[in-house]
Amino acid sequence: MNITFIGGGNMASAMIGGLLQQGWNAGAIRAIEVAPEARERLTREFKIATAPAVSAESAAADCVVLAVKPQQMREVARLLRPHLSAQLVISIAAGIRVVDLARWLGGYSKLVRVMPNTPALVRAGISGLYAPAAVAEADRARAEEIMSAVGATLWLETEKQIDAITAISGSGPAYVFYFIEALQRAAADLGFDAAAARRLALQTFAGSVQLAMQGEEEVAVLRARVTSKGGTTERAIAAMDADRLPAIVVRAARAAAERSRELGDELGKD
Repeated sequence: MNITFIGGGNMASAMIGGLLQQGWNAGAIRAIEVAPEARERLTREFKIATAPAVSAESAAADCVVLAVKPQQMREVARLLRPHLSAQLVISIAAGIRVVDLARWLGGYSKLVRVMPNTPALVRAGISGLYAPAAVAEADRARAEEIMSAVGATLWLETEKQIDAITAISGSGPAYVFYFIEALQRAAADLGFDAAAARRLALQTFAGSVQLAMQGEEEVAVLRARVTSKGGTTERAIAAMDADRLPAIVVRAARAAAERSRELGDELGKD
């Protein structure tokens, strides 16, 4: 399978690097990127062919991955439209709905919408995928193969779930970093220097996630196992419960999902 990436930013680079690590031939990958310095970086780092603009030659591939900013998608679709025949088109742009992208592409329907997240940069992401019913199983398998290069995948039954996955895994890394920041501040408040506070927070979080992922027990069970009756952890959890931390997290995720829906409305306007 030959792949053309339109856009050569961080997420495209993560995907290209992941594909190459999985054994893909660099000759089967091309990137279209308007910025000369970005094209040079892609060629130097990945040894792939690049082009400065969308053309019949540069868009000739089995799959085209649209990896540009959402605000650029309408113009990119206009440029790509004359060169589409049978390519699978994957969009990783936040907020751009399939119906709008299809309209901008002149009714083209061989589309898969994907919401990746930033841990894809270290091949540890998770991507939510949605495809309309008309997209063939073989094309779904192609999309999954490509996104698996940067982490786990999860197929969604409806496009509305993209807003939810944006709120949980798309924005989720920021929530994790936010909590790590707070844990670092707590460590500093208890007397550790900045380097030690960072190390303690990061390793505690990384080790806990690894423990949860390697077993089959619910995280609530793991949490309870650490929370001894009358102990230090119980006191800390009680303080968080008093501040309604779980409700705050749910409310924050709902706010993110609502903003995702709003962006879809805004970006899809003609």
